[in-house]
Amino acid sequence: MPELFAYTDGACSGNPGPGGWGALLVARDGETVLRERELSGGEPHTTNNRMELLAAITTLETLERPSQLTLVTDSAYVKDGITKWLAGWKRNGWKTAAKKPVKNDDLWKRLDEARARHDVTWEWVKGHAGHPENERADELARAGMAPFKD
Repeated sequence: MPELFAYTDGACSGNPGPGGWGALLVARDGETVLRERELSGGEPHTTNNRMELLAAITTLETLERPSQLTLVTDSAYVKDGITKWLAGWKRNGWKTAAKKPVKNDDLWKRLDEARARHDVTWEWVKGHAGHPENERADELARAGMAPFKD
């Protein structure tokens, strides 16, 4: 049975500023790539964290049926948020441990809903370290940002 991987990344020119997100979906049978699909988009005024979140959200929302996948991100914010902090935020009424409102709660709620349909394993990879699929996701994120840059 093929394995599904999603490599996601966000980019921003200035923070805030024009931003983009990108994702590379790869279906593999062992080392053999069966299919690839690229996604990207952007916004004229946003932050890097919002673009990192939108990359993961859009990836999961794009999958037409419940899937088992490994989502690979270079964003510790996304990985730690979904695996370590989200349950507490929900329990605390979308407040942090310091009782402050959770930043980007609109996107965290979307990500929580999007991942509920799937069996997701979350992995972190160091960005800009020569990881081919992460580098491709970064290229897609920069392409998503391009229409909004000067």
